[in-house]
Amino acid sequence: MKISIIGTGNLGWHLANVLEEAGHTIIDIYSRNSQQAKNSASKLYSAKGTDSLDFSDSIADVFMVAVADDAIASIASEIILPEKAIIAHTSGTRSIMDLEACTNPKGIFYPLQTFTKSKKVDWSTIPICIEATDVATDVTLTKLAESLSKFVYFLDAAQRKKLHLSAVFASNFSNHLLRIAKELLASQDVPFEILKPLIIETIDKALINGPENSQTGPAIRKDLQTIQTHLDELRLEPQKQEIYRLMTKAIMDNKSI
Repeated sequence: MKISIIGTGNLGWHLANVLEEAGHTIIDIYSRNSQQAKNSASKLYSAKGTDSLDFSDSIADVFMVAVADDAIASIASEIILPEKAIIAHTSGTRSIMDLEACTNPKGIFYPLQTFTKSKKVDWSTIPICIEATDVATDVTLTKLAESLSKFVYFLDAAQRKKLHLSAVFASNFSNHLLRIAKELLASQDVPFEILKPLIIETIDKALINGPENSQTGPAIRKDLQTIQTHLDELRLEPQKQEIYRLMTKAIMDNKSI
C-alpha cells in the first residue's frame, strides 16, 4: 500500500520504518516543523517531507495520524486528502469521531506498545486494534495490520479506552515504580541491576499464573512491623511514602480477589 504518516514522534517514526520494511511505500511524512519532516523522510526510500496538510495531489491510499491525542481533531479539520484515501488515527483513547471533520473514510489503527526511537521493537508480537466506519476501510486496515503483526483485534471505543487505561497501569505506572526503586537504591550507591532477576521473575510469574495469584511481600502477609519500617524510611520523601501507603492498602484490600 501507499501510506503517508502525519507526525514524526516515536510512533510515527516506528510506523514509517516498519511499514516500509513490510513492503509498503511511504509517500509523505508530515510535521509542523518542515526540517523535522524532511529529516524523517530522508531516512526512507522515497518519502517526501512536508509541513503542509494539503495532500490533494498525494498518491497515498492511507493517511496515518500519529500525533498527540489533543491534536487529532485539529489535524482532521485542516487536512485535505485525495477523495478515496483513508484517514486513521493511532490513539488508544480517542474516538473515531475525532476525525469527523474530515469527510474521507475513517478508521483507527492502534498498536498497543510503548515506543521510543532508540529501541527497535518486534512488530510481529504487537497487538494492533482496528476500528472503521465502513467495511472497505475495515478490510484495508486489517490487511495493513496483518502485514505487520500476528495479533489483530477489532475493538470499539469503549473497549479501547479500557485497554488504554489498563496499559497505563501495566506499563506507565509500573515504569514509574521502577524509577522510584532505582532512586531509592541510588541513594545508597546500590546498582539498579541488582533488581533485574526479581523484576523478570515478577513479570513472568504474573503472565503465567495471573497477577491475582502472584502477589508476595509484606502487604499481602500483613506484616505491619515491616510496613511501618518502610514508611519510616520514607519519612523525608512524602510523595514516595504516600505511594507506598496507597499501594500497600490496595494490596491488603484486594487479598481475596
